Amino acid sequence: MVPMTKIDTSVPHSARIWNYWLGGKDNYPVDEAAGNAYTAVFPGIVTVARGSRAFLGRSIRYLVEEAGVRQFLDVGTGLPTVDNTHEVAQRLAPESRIVYVDNDPLVLAHARALLTSTPEGVTAYEDLSLYAPDSILEAAGRTLDLDRPTALILSGILGHVDGYDRARDLVQALLSGLPAGSYLSINDGSRGTDPAYEAAQDAYNETGAVPYFLRPVTQIEGYFDGLDLVDPGIVSVPLWRPTKDTATPTPIGQHGGLGRKV
Repeated sequence: MVPMTKIDTSVPHSARIWNYWLGGKDNYPVDEAAGNAYTAVFPGIVTVARGSRAFLGRSIRYLVEEAGVRQFLDVGTGLPTVDNTHEVAQRLAPESRIVYVDNDPLVLAHARALLTSTPEGVTAYEDLSLYAPDSILEAAGRTLDLDRPTALILSGILGHVDGYDRARDLVQALLSGLPAGSYLSINDGSRGTDPAYEAAQDAYNETGAVPYFLRPVTQIEGYFDGLDLVDPGIVSVPLWRPTKDTATPTPIGQHGGLGRKV
């Protein structure tokens, strides 16, 4: 485990704030304070956080049950909460193999919570940066068979990339190492849908914490260029294949979808 001295508890951290909003305990007073300041401007952020997590679960269920995918590369894992990628996938298909990628010291300190697996499957953790796609693919290939269809998951991570073109290039670099029949799952904060959300995020970005950039829906759609979109396409995440037993979904400023590489 990484020594806790490497974890800066004096500056709010997005993964820890997200964990706080989701009801987790892996955060510090500075994160709670930043989270509360954010919700004071935009109380709906808790709904956004939970909506993103719910979308992740539904997309994985689709990938396992309808697309037959058994390999997952989850980049920008974040802190473990409930219904993590390996838990959802292996609950449905115990033989599923999952590689988590993150380079955050606190996430690494909790890697043991992620490194659980069914006896039939495998769950691995790689301490790597999103900005090193070649290294990610090389490391993932030690656990996954990258000649077989693999689901690339980028959940709430691309907004941290400063520059849309750079973010697109990173997505394409990762996809280039995956075969036809693989899938891309993305959900990220969207601009142009909720002024209060944008005001809260802009204020957060000025605190000195690692910024997160909300992007227009058209740019989120651009990540999927050249892929076959799974219905209903790129939508506000509560509208993506909602379950029949949930209340009527309400759109939020978080958009995403699923696309298949051909």
